[in-house]
Amino acid sequence: MGGRGKSRTQRKHFSQNRENVWKRPKSDGSAIATPADANNGEHRNWEPFKTQNPAFDEYYKEQGIVSVEEWDTFNNYLRTPLPAAFRINSSSQFYKDLLFRLENDFMKSLPAEDTDGNAVEAIKVLPWYPDNLAWQSYFSRNQLRKNQALEQFHEFLKLENEIGNITRQEAVSMVPPLFLDVRPDHFILDMCAAPGSKTFQLLEMIYKLTEPGTLPSGMIIANDLDVQRCNLLIHQTKRMCTANLIVTNHEAQHFPSCHLPRNAENVKEHGLCQLQFDRVLCDVPCSGDGTFRKAPDMWKKWNSGMANGLFGLQVQIAMRGLALLKVGGRMVYSTCSMNPVENEAVVAEVLRRCEGTVELIDVSTELPQLARRPGLKSWKVRDKGLWLASYKDVRRYRKSVATPGMFPSGKSYDEISEPDLETTTVQICENSNGSNENGVGLIDDSVAPTSNLEAEVSDLPLERCMRIVPHDQNSGAFFIAVFHKLLPLPAPTAIQKKSRSLPRKVPSNAESQKQMNEVKEDKNGDDIVVSGEIDVQISEAAPDASLHDTGISETHLNTDQNKIHEQNEKEKTEPSPDVEADAKTVPGKRKLQMQGRWRGVDPVVFYKDETVVSKIMEFYGIKESFPFKGHLITRNSDMSHVKRVYYISNSVKQVLELNLLGGQQLKIAAVGLKMFERQTSKEGSSAPCLFRISSEGLPLILPHITKQIIYASPIDFKHLLKYKSIKFPDFVDPSFREAASELILGCCVVILRTEGWVSSGSGEDATPIAIGCWRGRTNISVMVNANDCQELLERVSALRADEADAGVEEVVPMNPIPERGADDDVPISEAAEEG
Repeated sequence: MGGRGKSRTQRKHFSQNRENVWKRPKSDGSAIATPADANNGEHRNWEPFKTQNPAFDEYYKEQGIVSVEEWDTFNNYLRTPLPAAFRINSSSQFYKDLLFRLENDFMKSLPAEDTDGNAVEAIKVLPWYPDNLAWQSYFSRNQLRKNQALEQFHEFLKLENEIGNITRQEAVSMVPPLFLDVRPDHFILDMCAAPGSKTFQLLEMIYKLTEPGTLPSGMIIANDLDVQRCNLLIHQTKRMCTANLIVTNHEAQHFPSCHLPRNAENVKEHGLCQLQFDRVLCDVPCSGDGTFRKAPDMWKKWNSGMANGLFGLQVQIAMRGLALLKVGGRMVYSTCSMNPVENEAVVAEVLRRCEGTVELIDVSTELPQLARRPGLKSWKVRDKGLWLASYKDVRRYRKSVATPGMFPSGKSYDEISEPDLETTTVQICENSNGSNENGVGLIDDSVAPTSNLEAEVSDLPLERCMRIVPHDQNSGAFFIAVFHKLLPLPAPTAIQKKSRSLPRKVPSNAESQKQMNEVKEDKNGDDIVVSGEIDVQISEAAPDASLHDTGISETHLNTDQNKIHEQNEKEKTEPSPDVEADAKTVPGKRKLQMQGRWRGVDPVVFYKDETVVSKIMEFYGIKESFPFKGHLITRNSDMSHVKRVYYISNSVKQVLELNLLGGQQLKIAAVGLKMFERQTSKEGSSAPCLFRISSEGLPLILPHITKQIIYASPIDFKHLLKYKSIKFPDFVDPSFREAASELILGCCVVILRTEGWVSSGSGEDATPIAIGCWRGRTNISVMVNANDCQELLERVSALRADEADAGVEEVVPMNPIPERGADDDVPISEAAEEG
């Protein structure tokens, strides 16, 4: 338990960098030339990556992934850069305006030509994605950065992605969540979630039918093994501003069951007794040869043994996902690999182990415009240069590597004899150099001949799987299978139990840390750009602390429920001696805290300071109908120094209570929506309410507050966004000036008054445009970061007034306050306020 030094293969996969490396590093002095650069008249000494690997060609020709007639087309697509793709986030308040701009501006202003000089669409809608929310550009990401004619479009993508209105994501990476059939009341597990683009999709799905100011009854747990990748996951999903998400840090194949002890008293009184999920997304680690178009440096790294080494881990993760799935639930298994050993072989092995309790769903009628191909029913396994048609062909000393489950039939055969070495040498490379541990010549995968062995044929309905290949829709490659759970899973067999107990090689701490530090992008091509500091919860005390299990085993959970509760309450207020000892080794930092059994992770504590909570409710006039009390948490066990208060939905609250009563089996990296922050300025300490509303929490709580709200005309609203702080006499609208001066000292909300104003294209939005501000003694200051201010300023500037208001002349404040940094979302100091 705990994930320390476990699953070396999984860590190794996650550490592989998947940046856009069609361009060589500058230090190399060479890079790939693009058509855009040629059109600009640039002539540089560039050369492309070597996108040749005879072993790859020979392997996939033998597997029959595509027909012989289309091999050349398939091969050509693999060796061209991937088109840039992005998805409009339907949760954005302005997504209709973004659609309008794409359809009526960029589609007309960005003409493009293909390699033959024929006119093509520069950007187009992906027809298979619902509601026209997914788009693909004819240009690669490298071309978007280099082409002057595309500069405006590129800047648009960068800004909207940073704000959170769009997600730059590989087109095929968007597919798996669409087959989960998600509803707002579903409990969903994303097992290998980082960096979070698919998690973001799932959150949009559960919010789709939710009214403004309300929360869906479902929730999502997004899990990842690696701490640094969890930070990326938190950063990505933070843009959603959701109270229905928990981010955890576990090995997917050992994800905790999170249940109450069997002998716990009053079990029926709790809403949840065991954490199970309606939907599970199982997007497993894989060899990633479906991402060649994005990561051409992988050509030289690819070999057939990569898939063989991952097969066991993939099966374990899939089986764990099905074990956590409710009866009647749906699980999607997916990889960004084309290899049948990672795809059909895993699906077949899972079906065999489940013994009829799980079925493979035929989803060929769903998303009809998505080009996909049925799964294979026959394939071979390549091992050390040998083509193996069945497990009986595996040499004795390789039986631990090439297992029965990798083959179509899954048969282990009772009698297995070593193949004749003379026959073996006919199938391997004659030019081998060196030898293996048994004296047999090592095999050069790149030149080994094709075997004439007849492969087995599976009797399972693997044609219900789907494989996406690059040349069908100018995309990357992907594999997807959809499972439906019919009955509880059977107990594992003795063979499976034995395989689970086999020792595993554990990497050193230094090696693991080095691998984690190298992680930058999603294995499935999601384009994550992180600028500035990442606001994470995983450990507010010491973000670089090592996170590990304290050694409490699950057997300790079988105790009296009341004792568990008392123990957890004690852990919240009394850090263990080990924690205090560790704190001394981190000078200048707050003591490392304790999240149940997880040392160095901040605890999840329900915020129950009735005095503070009552003041907040009174100050903002929070309606009694809003579920407020009991839904606030903090990540600091010291209640006198709480800086941030998070809000959680009812579904997340149920999971946290279950986790608390069950012994805190979940290692929680982040949870909840940041709703309030303690104001640390001089005026903040003298304000009636010490906590201000955060920008993330404002959209949720706005419909439920009745005080500290004022409505501004578009002119005054634009002034606030532009100058960040304005004195009362400088406001244009006299009624707004008066209303602002009458507010109580402290946080307030300024809402754009839109009577007589309409959007430039898509009509008025259902939710108001509002910003959090601070009412000082003489002015109003904006508490929104620079990027969000810039976006809102552009939206407001795009509004147009009726003729009656068109003559209003903009008045520039006499003493505007200088703009602050991009990450500064707190009011200016008292000194600056005085000018």
